[in-house]
Amino acid sequence: MPRIDWVALTIFVALFAFVAWLGLAAARWRRGDLTLLHEWGLGGRRFGTLVTWFLVGGDLYTAYTFIAVPALAFGAGATAFFAVPYTILAYPIFFMVFPRIWHICHEQRHITIADFVHERFGNRWLALAVTITGIIATMPYIALQLVGLQVVIGGLGIAGSGLAGYLPLLIAFVILAAFTHSSGLRAPASIAIVKDILIYATTLAAIIYIPIRLGGFGHIFAAVPSAKLLLAAPGAHSTGSFSAYATLALGSALALFLYPHAITGVLSASSGQAIRRNAALLPCYSLLLGLLVLMGFFAVAAGVAQRPEYAQAFKLFGNSFSVPALFLQLFPAWFVGIAFAAIGIGALVPAAIMAIASANLYARNVHREFIRRDSTERQQAATAKWAALLIKLGALAFVLFVPTDYAVYLQLLGGIWIIQTLPAVMFGAFTRWFNDWALLAGWAVGTAAGTVMAVQAHLTPTYPLHLAGFTLPGYTALYTVILNLALAAALTPLLDTIGARHGQLQRGGRGRVETGSLN
Repeated sequence: MPRIDWVALTIFVALFAFVAWLGLAAARWRRGDLTLLHEWGLGGRRFGTLVTWFLVGGDLYTAYTFIAVPALAFGAGATAFFAVPYTILAYPIFFMVFPRIWHICHEQRHITIADFVHERFGNRWLALAVTITGIIATMPYIALQLVGLQVVIGGLGIAGSGLAGYLPLLIAFVILAAFTHSSGLRAPASIAIVKDILIYATTLAAIIYIPIRLGGFGHIFAAVPSAKLLLAAPGAHSTGSFSAYATLALGSALALFLYPHAITGVLSASSGQAIRRNAALLPCYSLLLGLLVLMGFFAVAAGVAQRPEYAQAFKLFGNSFSVPALFLQLFPAWFVGIAFAAIGIGALVPAAIMAIASANLYARNVHREFIRRDSTERQQAATAKWAALLIKLGALAFVLFVPTDYAVYLQLLGGIWIIQTLPAVMFGAFTRWFNDWALLAGWAVGTAAGTVMAVQAHLTPTYPLHLAGFTLPGYTALYTVILNLALAAALTPLLDTIGARHGQLQRGGRGRVETGSLN
């Protein structure tokens, strides 16, 4: 492991202490009654364009993003660049769909996307399916934020066995739990501003300084093995890595804003106009992401994996240590402290939003719907605060007692599961044509098929689909959501006919494509 650099550690601790204070002080920002769920869990729905931009960007571009995406480029090469087109594809979807969802949720005072689904289709079991999917898909995501924080702490030279080795992570957890409990969504919203300023400053400085140190971009790309610079050419009777790359980008784009933490950021906005403006501004993060992927190539050119002082860290953290090693090798200690703090704070922001979003789902769509139907909003807020704490404890236990690989595998499965809510959420924004039980059947089949396919593919994200002697490797999530949607569409007229024969009343508006103001 690297030796402790006290300058870097001091700066890291100072910035962490500052954001801890900021998170606790956020309870007094845009004052509201934090004993009410919409104030605690949605920031009172008062965030404007700029705060929403930082908040949504903060929960989508996580510490694990800044660690894992360059690590993928470091280990696998050009495949990592799928992250750039997928975010570019995601924002037009965001622009078209989510102002409408915000408008409906604002009118009906919904707090979660499961509230929205319940109101649109009138089926609490479908809403429960959306709830459970959201919570389960988010849990490993929170764990991976703590893994990213653990990598950074290891890069500072703080490592060991037993309690001493995990003490910094436990302290960070206490800080996260404290400001989430006291300030709700206001805490990550305020910290996200600091986090993004640090991340942008660090990335821009690195993209200028590192090529100078390494002899220029020409020297960097010459040092990267040619197999990593381009996607592998597909073989006969197969689309190979080309279809895998394309479907990963499209499927990830469709799933991105279905995660509870992304939707919570959307619902906290003050207007649909703020959502549309964010759709126009968020591509700035795609530029940042492209620069981050290059860091993986920088690490290859710098030869960080061959340096003996990092051997133990690479053994412990794998390719995830490539970016910390790159900064440790090329930057002065004071800058390392800032960069590592940026990544560490980048773990706290999304972890807080994810915990709040999952807690909102539990309080509204499990506790209120199935356990205590007469609970008030204050009681729901109290339930959500304790649920958020338990969710974070579960993620921490996962990091402490389960190998990191399992969190990665579950996060990959989470993407397959969360996309199964797309028909109810995205199509539900514009039409009630789908039968609610057909949507539930499509969700169940898509989830089961996706899980089986992922296991058969050894928990890798792509599945080799064989059709008429031709192989189409593609993102399992995209294949299964197509199956889900096709089944829901096929079953809808059948189940509607059966329901009509049994004299069941159809909901008003069934079969109508809806329009309306998006303001």
